Amino acid sequence: MNNKLALTAAALALAVLPGISQARDTTLMLPFQPVVQQMLNEKKLDGSVKFYLKGTGPSAQVISPNAVTNKKTNAFNKTDEEACAWALQSALLTLQDAAKKAGANAVVNIVSYYKRNENANNANYECHAGAFIGGVALKGDLAKTK
Repeated sequence: MNNKLALTAAALALAVLPGISQARDTTLMLPFQPVVQQMLNEKKLDGSVKFYLKGTGPSAQVISPNAVTNKKTNAFNKTDEEACAWALQSALLTLQDAAKKAGANAVVNIVSYYKRNENANNANYECHAGAFIGGVALKGDLAKTK
């Protein structure tokens, strides 16, 4: 009887595995500015570097074009929106550090850059959320604003 039960359990597990192995990859377009503002309010960003999505920034002298960051976060026990905000925060911190090192005070022309595909949006960023990981990829120009 135990062998029969073990075989049934194994068959059931194999039947379920294809569903588990199909990874979820939900694309979300989420508001950019509220995450930036939250980070400023919480002092995670120090305010020395400003962030501008493509088509929204002031005129600027580009110091270093095409700075890229690709950040992932653990999405377990988080909503897609929470995981995406965490990944965006990490990406913004990376861009802030890169801008400071380059002597820039802004990151301009920011676009989403998932799998090296540019997605320009003047209000939202692209995030990909799965069952266990959320990710944000950004590309922007490190610049000095006037």
